[in-house]
Amino acid sequence: MKKRINVLAALGLACAFVAISCSDDPVNPQPGPGEDDGDLTNTKYIVAAHPNSAEAGTADYLLTVDDLTKGSISTSGNGLEQRGTYRYYMTNQNRFFSMLYGQGNPGAVTSYVLNGEGKLTEASDFVAETVQVFTPVNDEVLLIKVPRSGNENAGFFRVNAKDPQLVGEASVNVVKLAGNGERAHFTWATQVEDKVYAPYMSIKGCCNATFDTEYPDSTWVAVFSYPELKLEKVIKDNRTGVLGEYFKNGIFVDERGDAYGFSGASKTRSVNGEDVLISKNPSAIVRINKGTTEFDQDYFFSFEEKTGGYKINAARYFGNGKFLVQTYGAAKSLAGVKFAVVDVYEQTVKMVSGLPDNIKSATTTNYGAISEDKTKAYVGLTLESGSSYVYEFDATTATAKQGLKVVGGTITGIHQLKY
Repeated sequence: MKKRINVLAALGLACAFVAISCSDDPVNPQPGPGEDDGDLTNTKYIVAAHPNSAEAGTADYLLTVDDLTKGSISTSGNGLEQRGTYRYYMTNQNRFFSMLYGQGNPGAVTSYVLNGEGKLTEASDFVAETVQVFTPVNDEVLLIKVPRSGNENAGFFRVNAKDPQLVGEASVNVVKLAGNGERAHFTWATQVEDKVYAPYMSIKGCCNATFDTEYPDSTWVAVFSYPELKLEKVIKDNRTGVLGEYFKNGIFVDERGDAYGFSGASKTRSVNGEDVLISKNPSAIVRINKGTTEFDQDYFFSFEEKTGGYKINAARYFGNGKFLVQTYGAAKSLAGVKFAVVDVYEQTVKMVSGLPDNIKSATTTNYGAISEDKTKAYVGLTLESGSSYVYEFDATTATAKQGLKVVGGTITGIHQLKY
């Protein structure tokens, strides 16, 4: 049974709950997926790509394909053009969300569904605060606006994922949360059981040194109740560094209910125009056991030691304790980037083979599809030559192989929906 999303209600409630700009022109309701998305058996992949020939300010196109492992698709004459240059993507409740990063200004949040024929169709569009954190929580999308200076309050906004509209909000004073004279800057947020865990870094937020800190070797995770979004406690540790990084998830929950935190411990400071590493602790993986709100002091997986000096850049969870990890080498850049399959149960690292040497950009961070059997991850890699491909990473063999080519565009995200 198909349903229609009540966009007028979504726009009306959004305006009532938070001071945002709302258009008087409604979006035409479109057919959505069935009430029981578990009955849907077909899969389409959504590949976001930025046209290589685009003029400054031109946005991504959303392309849909049935298979990521072969063939090619062009940005010319295909896809749905997004509104606004900088877009970020996520899925929840079989909806695809495209969020405009407004660089301080309000940004559009557009949701899409696949209709019965597998065509990507706009379902709703409303304008909200520009946010730096967005994550699925139950049947909602949690958005967090994180101020880097000035305003001391981070704003939390709950959006109904199936019928997109704002359903609640809260705030937390980031200066009081840090409690060290700096301010807490959330790197991401993850649902852990019935709570939200939000790791943060400490930043000065002033003095021409916004992201500098005097505390590069500490780990903090703020625990919030849900849906009340009340701060319950802060989980602390000093064995590694910040979990995740700006716009990068740092906490993942496995099938057992344990939460694993990934730290790059790669904080730098500009000295005489050069970035100098100030983190002393190793890049590592830590664990919070199910039912607890403390780091497990008996578990410490030094990624840096296992790899001879590499640091964690970003991670994606396959399943069954295995992760795809993108690494930093000697410098904090993609130069010489390597990928690894990490088993957090066995504490092993296998470097991935089969990759090109000239990678320019990758979509590992929050933008990747995982196969239904949780053994394959699909990542967009753009080479120095400008060619952009989907690569299939195998968790079992720690190998990668080239798949779909996107002609005339740079891949910026990969997701999947059912229909």
